[in-house]
Amino acid sequence: MTTIQDIPVNTITGEPTSLAAFAGSVLLVVNVASKCGLTPQYEALEKLYEARKGEGLAVLGFPANNFGAQEPGTDEEIVEFCSTSYSVQFPMFSKISVVGEDQHPLYAALTTGAPRAAGDPDAFREKLRGYGMTPNEDPDVLWNFEKFLVDRQGNVVARFAPTITPDDPIVVAAIDAALAG
Repeated sequence: MTTIQDIPVNTITGEPTSLAAFAGSVLLVVNVASKCGLTPQYEALEKLYEARKGEGLAVLGFPANNFGAQEPGTDEEIVEFCSTSYSVQFPMFSKISVVGEDQHPLYAALTTGAPRAAGDPDAFREKLRGYGMTPNEDPDVLWNFEKFLVDRQGNVVARFAPTITPDDPIVVAAIDAALAG
């Protein structure tokens, strides 16, 4: 069985890598989008990264265009947006698919490791239905800015609904526990 750390990914500038480059770190893996109502979470993600990277936390952004075509840009356009709009310094990766037939193996492993998000994903599903959309059901990623916490050994230890912000006490407590572990 392939571990999460062994799954090949590309940096946003196109270099092949894997999460093994972050071995020994606690990872907060987030599917991001630049034209989403939740996009301001970039600011909190960057603050979290800057505040906790010295303790071994890495925030990893994976742009995805799976929800409402809210990440239509190229990797180059995404880099420009993240840099100029939110001064993002945390590692970003090449755009991938997080759901569906072309789901990236990383997201298949993440959703298998944590099949349901903490928070209230059902309330968010109802909100999407109110907009005439058909939301994904568990274990699929529900929307942009869903967060997965991976411990230092590469195990998925938590998952947070898109509406749970990076500075929410439940996220902070989970990160604290993973960093202490």
